[in-house]
Amino acid sequence: MRYIDLFAGAGGFSEGFKRAGFEPIAHVEADLAACFTLKTRLAYHYLMENDNTDIYTQYLSGTVNREQLYSHIPSHILQQVINLPISDQNNPKIFQLIDELKGSNKVDIIVGGPPCQAYSLVGRARDKNGMKDDHRNYLYIQYGRFLKKYSPKVFVFENVIGLLSAEEGKYFRNIQRYFRRLGYTVKPVIVNAKEFGVLQNRRRVIIIGYQKDIQVPVNEFVHGSSCNYTVKSIFQDLPAINAGGGKDKFLNYTTDINDYLRSAKIRNGIGILTQHVSRPHTEQDKEIYKIAIDKWEKYRERLDYNDLPERLQSHKNRKSFLDRFKIVADDLHWSQTVVAHIAKDGHYYIHPDIKQNRSLSIREAARLQSFPDDFYFEGVKEGRNRTSAFRQIGNAVPPLMVEKIADIISKILHQ
Repeated sequence: MRYIDLFAGAGGFSEGFKRAGFEPIAHVEADLAACFTLKTRLAYHYLMENDNTDIYTQYLSGTVNREQLYSHIPSHILQQVINLPISDQNNPKIFQLIDELKGSNKVDIIVGGPPCQAYSLVGRARDKNGMKDDHRNYLYIQYGRFLKKYSPKVFVFENVIGLLSAEEGKYFRNIQRYFRRLGYTVKPVIVNAKEFGVLQNRRRVIIIGYQKDIQVPVNEFVHGSSCNYTVKSIFQDLPAINAGGGKDKFLNYTTDINDYLRSAKIRNGIGILTQHVSRPHTEQDKEIYKIAIDKWEKYRERLDYNDLPERLQSHKNRKSFLDRFKIVADDLHWSQTVVAHIAKDGHYYIHPDIKQNRSLSIREAARLQSFPDDFYFEGVKEGRNRTSAFRQIGNAVPPLMVEKIADIISKILHQ
């Protein structure tokens, strides 16, 4: 069963489908840093399948560089990553490259989630035109170009809940009509990552499209049960670091693996910890972090920005986003949603340990998204690429959730 991943990002969709037994044909992604992440992950899977992980371990340890890692991978594997924006101008070239990769094989499924800022409730609130003129409103049409070209049996289209309400539902109605004209039955399903074992409250809409000769019981995609573990599970075995501290490559775990990390496949064999790196913070921010943590520990209350001492209130906006400083409480069963804004600052993702007094590291954010520890987030240049890594993580679809969705689709397609 073969798939194409559109708007692939760091590869959360691809990781989930790969785990469920599907094979990638191509990943199409505009961001160069994310393309390196995709290539590195393809290298990992190739080496795992050929029982030759030593070179990957050396890469995570920092003893070989990226070019040396890639030199061990057949060129046709790395060519599965197509670094082009999806557009009418680029699509003929993308189609040509995909056709060369797939040969005579058919495409069973297309997955992907176009950039969602145009449908985001927050994005619409911040834009003076409510994102009405944003070209990303119409990327579903580009997605449809690939459906028309390759006629997969099923497609999975992920986006924010705001897609359903944007322009009073006009965009979603247009999306449904458009995909139906292409020959697909279209069913939207609202899912929450926490119901799939992810320690994060992340509500999204998944549009399942399928050809008319296939029966897809959409209710199977709604799990309805939450994880029994707490967020503390993702912090327990990581070394304490301070703001601006940590190492990009090769740190050691401080404790043995716990049940959650094992069941979620976060620690899954390669015992090397990478990208446990925290951004630096100003003294003012660190003082605010301590207040936020202290308030949660003592009263189980979130910090309201207006409750800060006047000398610490540097934002002019005192009426909205009053929870802009928020700890990731480790005694809850899930965290707040991890989004791409984490690349700009960590105020919404404060580590719960007042002694460390910092925002989340790259690895901690990746764990909240259920990425395994052997998943390495690249930058355009090799080395520390904190901002790029955070952006890729925030934009990603949790692989653990995707794997369970892919398992359901696999059973349907094998009936």
